[in-house]
Amino acid sequence: MTFEAVIERDVSVAPAELGVRRARFWTLRRIATPIVILLVLLALFVWIQTLEIDSIMARTLNVDYILLRTREHLELTFIASALVAVLAIPAGIVASRTRSRILRGTILTIANIGQATPAIGFIILLAIIWQIGFQTALIALVAYSFLPVLRNTMVGLSQIDASVTESARGMGMTPGQVLMRIELPLAVPVILAGLRTSLVFCVGVATVATFIDAGGLGDMIVNGLKLQRFPVLITGAVLVSCIALLIDWLASIAEDLLRPKGV
Repeated sequence: MTFEAVIERDVSVAPAELGVRRARFWTLRRIATPIVILLVLLALFVWIQTLEIDSIMARTLNVDYILLRTREHLELTFIASALVAVLAIPAGIVASRTRSRILRGTILTIANIGQATPAIGFIILLAIIWQIGFQTALIALVAYSFLPVLRNTMVGLSQIDASVTESARGMGMTPGQVLMRIELPLAVPVILAGLRTSLVFCVGVATVATFIDAGGLGDMIVNGLKLQRFPVLITGAVLVSCIALLIDWLASIAEDLLRPKGV
């Protein structure tokens, strides 16, 4: 079987299948997710308007404060996710390529430690050893969200049909060309699924960044608990949940759009 035939078999798609794919893109679930988020935020806003807000709640339940904490939360989430992508994908490539069990085991062990350690304990320990602030929270988020991308990269590369890579090598491609032109594009769906999981992890774990003065919406949740102002607590929790749902929704769209044809 020629290289062109193998590639056509694995990545080509019939016009009829393209139509089915487009029809399946905007499913009921995909349309419903942003609508539900908007309805929940609207209900939260209406509920807050019915409350008698005292001076303590007023310091938190205002537009400027909420926008500031939301911006901090999103900065932590997206910067950490970008660092995870930059670090975990190459690490996954190395782990899937190396013949050294020691190197592969070391990479997986380090990634597993970050995932297995409780987030609050890990971030507090880092703050004690190093310092408090944004950078420490960022390191903790990267460590906690590293494993899904690493594992998915390894799985995505390992499940590629051996006949595809053999045909590419037979056409004179170097190992680097095979990786960049054949293997990584075919592994994109699995890698993106790992990045999607990592993003959602970051949104949730970023709430504990407030314990080391790194900001985020966790500040609202902690203040609500400490001051016994449950509207503040509920507002912070609802906003974090809506951000997680929204990011997961956007990531699912990106996952479908970036998926190679026929994969």
